[in-house]
Amino acid sequence: MTLGEWPSLQHFPWVQALRDCPQDPVHHAEGNVWIHTGMVLEALAADTRFGSLDERAGDVLWAAAVLHDVAKPETTEVQANGRVTAKGHSARGALRARRILWELGMPFALREEACGLIRYHQVPFYLIEREDAERIAAAISMVARCSLLALLAEADIRGRICADQGAMLDNIALFGEFCRGQGCWEGARQFPSPLARFEYFQKPDRAIGYAAHDTTVTEAVVMCGMPGAGKDTWIQENLADWPVVSLDKLREEMGVEAGDNQGAVVQAAKERAREYLRRREPFVWNATNLSRSLRGQVVQLLTAYGARVKLVYVEAPATALFAQNRSRERVVPPAVMERLLGKWEVPNAGEAHEVVYCVR
Repeated sequence: MTLGEWPSLQHFPWVQALRDCPQDPVHHAEGNVWIHTGMVLEALAADTRFGSLDERAGDVLWAAAVLHDVAKPETTEVQANGRVTAKGHSARGALRARRILWELGMPFALREEACGLIRYHQVPFYLIEREDAERIAAAISMVARCSLLALLAEADIRGRICADQGAMLDNIALFGEFCRGQGCWEGARQFPSPLARFEYFQKPDRAIGYAAHDTTVTEAVVMCGMPGAGKDTWIQENLADWPVVSLDKLREEMGVEAGDNQGAVVQAAKERAREYLRRREPFVWNATNLSRSLRGQVVQLLTAYGARVKLVYVEAPATALFAQNRSRERVVPPAVMERLLGKWEVPNAGEAHEVVYCVR
């Protein structure tokens, strides 16, 4: 699946929403987000470097360009002084784009790289000014090619009317030079080991080339995925003899519905996990864990007890997922499914000692 030319996409509601979304005239004198998106696509199509990309990279970059500002309608605010802001539209846009591209059937790897480009599409404008530029560039390279990000950023700047276009293009060029120097221009930043990579992203003071020593004393598997994606099936097929801390089972035991406050369930799960961790007994933590922040809390708990953590991400196609949810003994209410999809972040290689993707 690929996203077609701009005129062929006009029937989508998320495209139509861009027409009514204003932009700050200082940075976007061309007009609304719909006008800007069309100009970005024109700039990208005119770039000979885009034309020389292989089909896969071209599809990824085109999808990211189409959707790079898809969340501006829900994040835009007109301030009292007349200035227009859209704070957080990059991060929110990656979430919106993931849902859109998943429902359209874009292959997992291509979709996730497009979402990575959307998530970080503004970074080349300012990275060179940041003290933590090395860490940000490494994080970007875990989810997207920095060379494609630079092309997207350049098209974003050329596809608008603004006074600082020249300065922004200079910053994008400097972003490219920096990423080349960091060894993350065309691929992921390399680390001495998976352990070194994980600890680098967990510890702000960790040097990027530090060869971390393995001090883990036990193992834990953390499941991630929407309800009905197949997490239970994966556990049965791969770790049937491991004990499982299941938030679904705890909800049943405690009489808590999916739409209720989950605080007591999570605390009970953490206490059961601590029992296994104290005994150094490997186990599975089975929950949706769809947001990076929520996964991070679980991983932090496990590593504090010396566990080596494997994240297992399970995904099903949209039609299959909703059908499987309807066939569950305890159906997750549609409102809860929508809320989960709204915070759906796929884990990347920097979040655990090992990340496994099981995508149908």
